[in-house]
Amino acid sequence: MENKIIIYTDGACKGNPGPGGWGAVIIESNNEIELFGKKDNTTNNIMEMTAAVKALEYYSEKKNITLYTDSNYLKLGITNWIYSWKKNNWLNSKKESIKNKSIWVVLDKLNTLHNVEWRWVKAHNGDKYNERADELATSAI
Repeated sequence: MENKIIIYTDGACKGNPGPGGWGAVIIESNNEIELFGKKDNTTNNIMEMTAAVKALEYYSEKKNITLYTDSNYLKLGITNWIYSWKKNNWLNSKKESIKNKSIWVVLDKLNTLHNVEWRWVKAHNGDKYNERADELATSAI
């Protein structure tokens, strides 16, 4: 595997649900790659997850990646809650199907493909790349 890749992701929504956008900044070998997209009717959590999925899908071969997100839902979901969900056939503690299961399944597959270190970053706190991912997500809407 090559040098570590750094990714910043963010999602945004006008209304929740409502029109949404996602953005990602990939930093690799001093190059910056920007990805973004939109969806007409969605939620903020779905856009946060979509940003991570699209960024991780950018690479088809295993990579070392540090991924920064300002979403506790995304970070805790993929690093903590997902183990119980999978063990319990994708059901939550109330024995109900988890929300956004189809995206979690894809994200889990990508997380397994790559060697991902998930990190949380505080939103709107002056981090250059987190701010840029937010700009990409909001402008995509």
